[in-house]
Amino acid sequence: MLLFVLACGLAITLGLMNFVNLAHGAFAMAGGYVTAILINRWGLPFLATLPFAFLVPAAIGLVLERTLYVRLYHRGHLDQVLFSIGLVFMAVASVDWTMGSQQQFVTLPSWLKGRVDILGVQVGLYRSFIIVVCSVLVVALQLVLAKTRFGSRLRAAVDDPRVARGLGINVSAIFAVTFAFGSGLAGLGGALGAEILGLDPTFPLKFMIYFLIVVTVGGTTSLTGPFLASILLGVADVAGKYYVPSFGAFVIYSLMIVVLVLRPQGLFARAR
Repeated sequence: MLLFVLACGLAITLGLMNFVNLAHGAFAMAGGYVTAILINRWGLPFLATLPFAFLVPAAIGLVLERTLYVRLYHRGHLDQVLFSIGLVFMAVASVDWTMGSQQQFVTLPSWLKGRVDILGVQVGLYRSFIIVVCSVLVVALQLVLAKTRFGSRLRAAVDDPRVARGLGINVSAIFAVTFAFGSGLAGLGGALGAEILGLDPTFPLKFMIYFLIVVTVGGTTSLTGPFLASILLGVADVAGKYYVPSFGAFVIYSLMIVVLVLRPQGLFARAR
């Protein structure tokens, strides 16, 4: 679930907007640091920080989209990759300079600590909370993209921007809102995952490959693919490290290779 909420923003920008944004992890890191600062310095409860963990990266994403990203929409993927990689290194250096290189810790409320016994299996309360939150998020995102007027306009703007403009759709505004929303989702994922994944200035570099694998394996034509790919890869990663420790780190890469050999377009994408 954490893999999905962290990668779904990239699935939106890459799959729906056709923009390779490798700086996606930097927005996730921003959300994590917002939560850590609000808890550790301002004393806010964990749940109260989550809206800020979404809104602050969304605002940063909106500003960057309007000033920088918009200039690269019609450029090649190589230009987009080089530009976003540059943003990653700038973000890492900036956070390291302002916050230090030490790991940040997030204090969870008491009701999210501990475990509960379900049919003889000890299940962590916080992990159960993440599963519930992300499940609701999956359903809501899919409904927005598939059933709402905004989702229809977004798909039209991606398929043919010129025709969409001719129909009166403000393509620039649609892209700006979508990019900001994807950045906010990344920030929310960073806040939810800070306690489990750890949070330090190298966060975007450590997890960038995971985001890309999720989107690559799942496909980019819908959110269903990245969601199921996140579950598949997450379970395979943990199970591999548990049952085959000497090979565990390579399980998800082996799985990715097998999937791409059999389905180059991803598990849930239309063949081209």
